[in-house]
Amino acid sequence: MQRTFLQPLTGSFAQPAAENPTVIMIEAAYRQLGIDWRYINCEVQPENLADAVRGARAMGWRGFNCSIPHKVAVIEHLDGLGESAKIIGAVNTVVLRGDALIGENTDGKGFVKALEAIASPANQSIVIFGAGGAARAVAVELAMAGAAKITVVNRGRERGEALVDLLNHRTKADASYYAWETTYSIPPETDIVINATSIGLYPDVDKTLDIDLETLDSRMIVADGIHNPPLTQLLRAAQSRGCRIADGLGMLINQGVIGIKYWTGLDADADVMRQALLDLKL
Repeated sequence: MQRTFLQPLTGSFAQPAAENPTVIMIEAAYRQLGIDWRYINCEVQPENLADAVRGARAMGWRGFNCSIPHKVAVIEHLDGLGESAKIIGAVNTVVLRGDALIGENTDGKGFVKALEAIASPANQSIVIFGAGGAARAVAVELAMAGAAKITVVNRGRERGEALVDLLNHRTKADASYYAWETTYSIPPETDIVINATSIGLYPDVDKTLDIDLETLDSRMIVADGIHNPPLTQLLRAAQSRGCRIADGLGMLINQGVIGIKYWTGLDADADVMRQALLDLKL
């Protein structure tokens, strides 16, 4: 094999970028796969996003992730969208296919894959907190995975009702909105409870959802999209009540596994990626 010093490039465009540990797990996966690829965290101001995408094209990047605040704005700079990205209206993973940059969304896919390690969402009644970009992605993928009922609990009515309308018109799930104005009690028929807000994210680790923890039942599964810290106050409370839990690291890792498959065609080792993140002691 001819030796080359030209490393295929991938990375992330975000603001802020310094707190994103994705580079650690992705490059650990590249090493384990034996490929000489690189993943680069880039701090990209919103006004510079178009230039960043043009730069990625010019330098032959194989793909990149988009995080806050670029998940929607990046769409106008791409050549096409995958199925779920079209429905969600947001992109977190861009893939070079031929000469085209195609936007995908692995937020929800990664979450569902992590959840399925515990239980399938098919035919389940789900309560999801939040209606932002991550919540939209998670809710759409849950619906596409066969969730029967999805209750969106959100303080902002406009966003909450928009997500419910999206689910009811574009998926087969039965969705409803609940205005989160007071402490929320989990309905007893709920199977899965999901935090898709930023509540509990470092450095605000002591914050927890305004819910009545006494209404968590031991037969419920409780999942949190927060990866730092992996064991949030919500998950600790759920564990104490006998619930099975799914942490945000699983979502983050599976997003990475799916992204690497898109970029390289190879199957990354999720255990290697998880250990790389655990070694950081987030």
